[in-house]
Amino acid sequence: MKTASECSQVTVEEQSSPSQHLPERLENRSAGSKHKKNTRKTRNQSISPATSPASSSHQDKTQSAQQTSARFTCDQSTQTEASQLQSVQTQSTQTPPIQDILTPSTDCKSTQTIQSSFSLQQAYWGRSFTEQSADEQKTQSSHLTLICWNIDGLDPDNVFERAKGLLSHLGKYRADVVLLQELVPVSWKILKNIMKDYQFLQGSEDGYFTGILLRKDRVQFLQSNIVKYPTTEMGRNLLIAHASFLGHPLCIMTSHLESCKASSQERLNQLRRVWKWMKEAPQDHTVIFGGDTNLRDWEVKKLRGLPDGISDVWEMLGEPEESRYTWDTSINDNNEIPNSIRLRFDRLFLRAAAEGAKLRPESMTLIGLEKLKCDYFISDHWGILCTFIFGNTN
Repeated sequence: MKTASECSQVTVEEQSSPSQHLPERLENRSAGSKHKKNTRKTRNQSISPATSPASSSHQDKTQSAQQTSARFTCDQSTQTEASQLQSVQTQSTQTPPIQDILTPSTDCKSTQTIQSSFSLQQAYWGRSFTEQSADEQKTQSSHLTLICWNIDGLDPDNVFERAKGLLSHLGKYRADVVLLQELVPVSWKILKNIMKDYQFLQGSEDGYFTGILLRKDRVQFLQSNIVKYPTTEMGRNLLIAHASFLGHPLCIMTSHLESCKASSQERLNQLRRVWKWMKEAPQDHTVIFGGDTNLRDWEVKKLRGLPDGISDVWEMLGEPEESRYTWDTSINDNNEIPNSIRLRFDRLFLRAAAEGAKLRPESMTLIGLEKLKCDYFISDHWGILCTFIFGNTN
């Protein structure tokens, strides 16, 4: 989720050709600072000069997450900053019951609850196997499919329609592994209530967090752990799952690295820690990391590139232009940012197993590029759908 005011501060150099490097953008914002389209209300928010960008952004996101949990799509435009802060302090561990989450209004009747729940169920389970394309049917084969997506759970607008859109995509592809970032308790409850065929692992229990979903009939879950980033100011961490796919041991990782221009050094510290855990994973495991890295290309160069043994999946596939930009305001207008900003925030890294069959990427495509009926995209990020296959040892 990005702030229009933050992202509109673009220099002439930053608005250069899409093929050229685009410098860093400040990624985070609260839902209150977003300009609403059509009849949606504008919430203005001021930040004291004494407040650091990182801490204020994190506070905004935490506050927005609690507001999203406290209501579904109802805008409370008359609520003051003081009352919002009080709500965060008094309801920090509360989430609404599932029957409230699955309705556009907490005042709706039980029949509307049932209809809304059925609508979400239909979005996920609605397409039969015979309707699937050949690519989608790879999920039933020896191909390992993975979806990585920052779902922008902190945006409180059109939550129901966006949840339907997300479930439609997840149900369409039935990926073996799903890596999600910027989950909030509301979206987490919706997914768990519908996607009974997946094992759910979460990086936290409140605020906003990451999640790993493993398809039960395809991936055998073994164990998981959470690695804390000791100097994060935004509550970020690394979520790790050990599993087995068709007899091949896997180590699956996801993270939402520190956001904002001012947090570049912390972001790189976290990236080093990710690479360290990837390298130190059991040597018989294939290691896959996917997440919203907030990385700019120059930052990777600052670290002298990727470590030996770790590869960027997009680069392994020949750097396909059509899947380069996962955050693209030239198309995605969820935040109504006036400038055309295209960045590869979301990335996949791969470390092959030292022995046995080697996993190699076969395809990568962006998903969620279609607008919903509510004139919104599912997220301000595109999702990544990647297909892998195991090959024989050379």
